[in-house]
This record gives sequence, C-alpha cells and structure tokens, in this order.
Amino acid sequence: MKICYSIFTTYEQEMIKIRNRSAFLLLLPGVLAILLFLFFPVIQIALPTFAGHFGLSNYITFLQSHYNQGVLIRTLIIAFITMIITLTLGLPLSVWIARQRSTVRNLLSVVILFPILTNAVVRNFTWIIILGKNGVLNTLLLKLNFIDQPLTLLYSDMAIVIGSVYLFLPIMVTSLVSSVQELNVEVEEAAAILGSRPLVTFFKVMIPQLTTGILTGCILVFAGAMTAYTTPQLLGGNRHLVMSTLIYQQAMTLGDWSSASVVAIILIILTVLVLGMMRLVAKQLDRRSVND
Repeated sequence: MKICYSIFTTYEQEMIKIRNRSAFLLLLPGVLAILLFLFFPVIQIALPTFAGHFGLSNYITFLQSHYNQGVLIRTLIIAFITMIITLTLGLPLSVWIARQRSTVRNLLSVVILFPILTNAVVRNFTWIIILGKNGVLNTLLLKLNFIDQPLTLLYSDMAIVIGSVYLFLPIMVTSLVSSVQELNVEVEEAAAILGSRPLVTFFKVMIPQLTTGILTGCILVFAGAMTAYTTPQLLGGNRHLVMSTLIYQQAMTLGDWSSASVVAIILIILTVLVLGMMRLVAKQLDRRSVND
C-alpha cells in the first residue's frame, strides 16, 4: 500500500508540473504580445524624456508651468465630474434595466449600447449642433424667453463634460447591469420587512453589494475621460485643452515630440495613481461592509 501511495503521489506531482508548464506555454504568447505592443512603445516614449540634469529636468519644467498645471487640473476635474455624473445617472438606470423581463432587458441593453456603435466624431458634431450659439438649445431657450441672448455653451469645460457623459454613460450602465443582476433580492425583501425605507435599502443594502461593479465602471469611465481626445478637441476647442489635446498640440502643431512624450508619461502615471487610489478606497469599503 505504501508503494502504491508513493507511486500515486509521484504521478500526481508530475501531472501538476506538466499542467503548470502547459499553462506557462499557453500564456507565453500573450505575455510577449503585451511586452512588445504595450510596454516596449511606452519605454521608447519614456527614455528620451529623461535626458538632462538628473533625468527629471523635462518633467520639472513641465510641472513648474502654470499653464501646464491648469491643463493638468482641468483634465482631472473633467474626468472626476464625468465619473460622478455617469455613476449618478447610471446606477438607478442600471437597477431599473436589470429588474425588467429578459426580453425587455435585452432590448434596453441594445438601446443603451447603440450610441457606442456611432462614430465619436459624428456624436460630437451632433453636440456642436445642439450647444452652438445658433444651436437647438439656445434657439429653444430664446423662444421660451428664458434668456435674452445666446449662451456660450460650446467650446467650454461644460461642453466637454456633457460630451464625455454621453460617451461613457453606456459603459457605466453596462458595467452595473451585470452586477445588479447578481444581487440577492431576498436581502432587500428582508430589509423591507424589518422596516427599512427604500432609500436606506438602496444605499445601505444594495450599494455595498455593488462595490465591484461600481469600481469597474468608475475605472473605465475615469480612464476613458482622462485619455479621451476627440470629445475635448471638438467640444473644448484650443482654449480649453486637456492632457490628450496638449499632446497633439505639442507633437503635431509645434513639432516638439520631447514635450509631447513628457505629457504622455505624466498622463499615464497620473492615471495609474488615481486608479490605484480608487482601488484602495474600494477595498476599504469592502472591509467596512463585511464588518457591518
């Protein structure tokens, strides 16, 4: 019996080693592709930016400029506001969609995703028609006598936020619908039986269970809003630059590829840092919900 057990144990260990080798070989092409097409271009962009005193002079020069600081802060604010608005609008909408019958839910999901199928340039030109001084919104407000002269809505930070919310709301809703479908309805019914009001149930029972979906949606929206180019370029114009449009201006208009690389690396680092902070906050919320 001991000999049989020893042979079986040795065989099991060898099979585990073979499976680990097979898994490594299957992952190897993907890892090589990521290194070749993701990390290698980033390294090529980053290396020229470290030329100079201590290798950080280009970054120090960029961060010391008040104009660049304004662009950096504007990018963060627009991305954060876009994330908050899409979460505020998308959370109740996703709950309503997830609680519908399967046929209606599938139809609504297609309707929600339909704007993504339209080209981003076309969507933004639609907002130009709506928000322009002679656009639909100003014309309507003038006819209703709410304003005496057209409002300056286009080529502003507000226009960028509106376009970004329209662009990323379907992504937020899609991320949340799948999480809402996994909720245990019996927990909500138990809270209602114990006298919990609908709003209290929503914030203290449902939202703690949706932390993963909320985090996923917020990461996708924030990262997309931070790095979006078409919407800020068409709706913000040259007076309201963000980091992505600043990269284009430095590289294509001024021909300063070194400065464009600096802006790109700062944008990458900033995005990673903010997303890391969001993950830490989500972990803290998960711990609190478990302890409660």
